[in-house]
Amino acid sequence: MSETHHAVDALHGQPCVEVERDGVHYTLLGTAHVSRASVEAVEALLAGGGFDAVAVELDPQRHRVLTEPDTLRNLDLFRILKEGKTGLVAANLALAAYQRRLAEQLGVEPGAELKAAADGARKAGLPLHLIDRDVGLTLKRAWHGLGFWGRSKLIAGLAASLLTDEKVEEQEIERLKQGDLLESSFGEFAAASPPVYRALIAERDRYMAARLREDAVSAPDRRVLVVVGAGHLKGLSEQLRTETAEAHAVRAELEQVPSGSKVPWFTLFLTVFLLGGFAWGFSQGAEVGGGMVLGWVLATGTLGAIGCALAGGHPLSIAGAFLSSPITPLHPALASGTVSAAIEAWMRKPTYVDFLNLRDDTAHWRGWWRNRVARVMVNFFLTSLGTAIGVWTGGAHLLGQMLG
Repeated sequence: MSETHHAVDALHGQPCVEVERDGVHYTLLGTAHVSRASVEAVEALLAGGGFDAVAVELDPQRHRVLTEPDTLRNLDLFRILKEGKTGLVAANLALAAYQRRLAEQLGVEPGAELKAAADGARKAGLPLHLIDRDVGLTLKRAWHGLGFWGRSKLIAGLAASLLTDEKVEEQEIERLKQGDLLESSFGEFAAASPPVYRALIAERDRYMAARLREDAVSAPDRRVLVVVGAGHLKGLSEQLRTETAEAHAVRAELEQVPSGSKVPWFTLFLTVFLLGGFAWGFSQGAEVGGGMVLGWVLATGTLGAIGCALAGGHPLSIAGAFLSSPITPLHPALASGTVSAAIEAWMRKPTYVDFLNLRDDTAHWRGWWRNRVARVMVNFFLTSLGTAIGVWTGGAHLLGQMLG
């Protein structure tokens, strides 16, 4: 019996699949991301030797966060706001918060077996292949496949993972043991939403198989240990056996973010509607037109300011939210949340300690308000949400006046 098979015997019941493809022998180890047994299984396989390389279900960003916890200290908050990446960074922090709560509850850091595989490869002098797709791309593709209500549910799912501050339910833990960390982070919504499931699971199965095939060409290792979540084991093994498309073509396809219409139709419609409504109002008299303008300003400005206040915003941030909320809906590339968050970051500059504690503070919902870095992101979302509600409220009031 080979060294690999001897190691497999020590896997403590962990699922394992052997696949041959293009002259490479892959040992696919399916792990539970919150199980000490999975860590021990990885260590047992590596101790048994017989591998030329190790591949793990990580992308460079997640690998850096997992192995270099200080990464969050280097965030450039103003650059994040300027480049419109606030949502992506906040989503990553929300996912990390969910994982942190799991670690506190179970005594096992989620992804510990992936870290053990990476550390084991380094100690053994083996090449380490990071085969997962960038989490930002995955979230963007999931987001693109959803309609308005689906996106609302997705945001609600992330928010719920923050607000349910205490224990993670046993049902979630059991699902995580059989599934995938990203999928579990969204709860039942991922399983019930085909676009989200496709982006989180099925596409990543194809992507990781393609990466393994690419690595086999560029670095011809003959025996590769592949450590992935148990939820990927079946799909990944099938893709390795049956996919016939060129590996680089598959990867390129799955790295594309489908672009929507470049024409900001909603902004154009809203602008025409408002200007037309105000023009109609002033044609009825200065008092009518002025009242319509005032109603729009009060609806959007007040609700935007309330959102900022709920985020614990500085008085100048609240004022910025009030002044920008009536205007920014008419600009496709600017949000009231960006204005108020930038003022907040300027008036209450995050300290080194805030960046240092960001990972721990965001593990619990109160910490999002306590930590100045996280509070800027809360400010962005709640101000933007308040303005959005104000747009619908103010628009409905304006329409009512025109029809009445």
